[in-house]
Amino acid sequence: MEPVIEHNINLITTIAAGLGLALVMGFIAVRLKLPALVGYLVAGIIIGPATPGFVADVDLAGQLAEIGVMLLMFGVGLHFSLDDLLAVRKIALPGAVGQIAMATAMGMGVAALWGWSLGAGVVFGLALSVASTVVLLKALEARGVLESVNGRIAVGWLIVEDLAMVLVLVLLPPLAGVLSGEAAVDGGSLVKTLVITLGQVGIFVALMLMGGRKLFPWLLWQVAATGSRELFTLCVVAIALGIAYVSSAVFGVSFALGAFFAGMVLRESDLSYRAAEESLPLRDAFAVLFFVSVGMLFDPVILMTQPLQVLAVVAIIIFGKSLAAFLIVLAFRYPLNTALTVSASLAQIGEFSFILAGLGVHLKLLPVEGQSLIVAGALISIALNPLVFGAIEPVQRWIRARSGIARAMERPADPLAELPMATPHEQLSGQVVLVGYGRVGRRIGEALRARGMHFVVAEENRETVELLRKGGIPAVAGDASEPAVLIQAHIARAGMLVIATPDAFQARKMMETARMLNPAVSIVVRTHSEEDAALLKKDGADQVHMAEHELALSMTRDVLERMAARTPPV
Repeated sequence: MEPVIEHNINLITTIAAGLGLALVMGFIAVRLKLPALVGYLVAGIIIGPATPGFVADVDLAGQLAEIGVMLLMFGVGLHFSLDDLLAVRKIALPGAVGQIAMATAMGMGVAALWGWSLGAGVVFGLALSVASTVVLLKALEARGVLESVNGRIAVGWLIVEDLAMVLVLVLLPPLAGVLSGEAAVDGGSLVKTLVITLGQVGIFVALMLMGGRKLFPWLLWQVAATGSRELFTLCVVAIALGIAYVSSAVFGVSFALGAFFAGMVLRESDLSYRAAEESLPLRDAFAVLFFVSVGMLFDPVILMTQPLQVLAVVAIIIFGKSLAAFLIVLAFRYPLNTALTVSASLAQIGEFSFILAGLGVHLKLLPVEGQSLIVAGALISIALNPLVFGAIEPVQRWIRARSGIARAMERPADPLAELPMATPHEQLSGQVVLVGYGRVGRRIGEALRARGMHFVVAEENRETVELLRKGGIPAVAGDASEPAVLIQAHIARAGMLVIATPDAFQARKMMETARMLNPAVSIVVRTHSEEDAALLKKDGADQVHMAEHELALSMTRDVLERMAARTPPV
């Protein structure tokens, strides 16, 4: 009699149970007017080890979730150029470092009150300081601000946080003895470890930006030339996961960061948009598994046994860390809307927090209850994050309605918030006020300049404003939905207002200000949807350009012209 071979189907059951239950609970959540991700988290709790009934494989779910993180960061890299990253370095680098320090100090403070050791406090505080990649990107994508100035700052901030956590994960083991009080610090060993880590990261980044920017786009073109859609999709996924794995195994860089740079190098290819489209279904499916895996780690019992500790953790994540980011962004003289958007983006924790907590428990620095509190804080903050984003507009209106608070948050003596006194008078009469100097605004500005037409740029990115002024272009830094910014751009004497940013809600505010100060001004706006286009037209826009509509018109005109040229006269 032949032996019966038992097949291990843990992977199949985990994926089937995770996605199936996530669909059911996500549907129920949406019908209850809640974010779908709340349903995904509940699905994870149901199939997790803390609840009775079927229990999925937690380790496998965690690995599947890691794939989701990699694919999501790969997609961000496809749309996030090196120039975009460098453009926000002056706020993202010091801002992320400052916010990590402040959040870590808060975590260490409450840990000390609970009687934990110094090492436990450090690990606990660091785990509460770093935001979730998946949650942040999903939130920005859902609101259509991923490629805005605010979105680029938030993503740049996240990348700095990821780099900082890579260093922390490498340095924590050699420092474990010191933090636990069982050994003295070895300065030479610590410096050596730090130099090696920075060297590995530097070599990886250099290889990606120099060799990878030529090799991988070339490879994508070779596969695309075969005409096989399956091979093209396989190539995109293989590059994303392969680079992410090599970055971790060889260079000690996180999977997420490796995948991000994979996307950045593929962005150099003309096929980058097709690559993003082909990988989208996989990204969405595995992102769902990430939320399910978070739910599987959660033990609801801790809500009853340690409610005050859970509240303290959630308060640090949602209020403490967000307030720190909010104040830092304002200190760098960015607009109120930017400060609120960045702080809402960071009001949650995720994958790096779990990795750090697990390492802390393994090194016997963090108590097991600390890991449970971190998971509880992650789940609650992730579930509440959509509500935090929803509060941005009400909070902004509340602050602006109170002149005393608003004045306290104004950027005093900010040279970039006002046009230079030396700006020629003739450039501020009948000029075009151009709001936004991204990919669209830059092309409009270049065309205006080539024809000798005067224009003033209103842009939130302070580094962009500095570069424009160096190039002799009048520019003012700030959120153009605030009347003071358009006033500084001399909208009252302008001939035209061109809004090159896609946010319809903000555009309507700008239009209202412009019409009030200059009823005769002509207004041209861009948008992404027909609904927004109709609203903008109703509010008085003279011309609304929608991307798909303009593309269709351009292609139709080209087709008709070419066909007319080919048709012989009768």
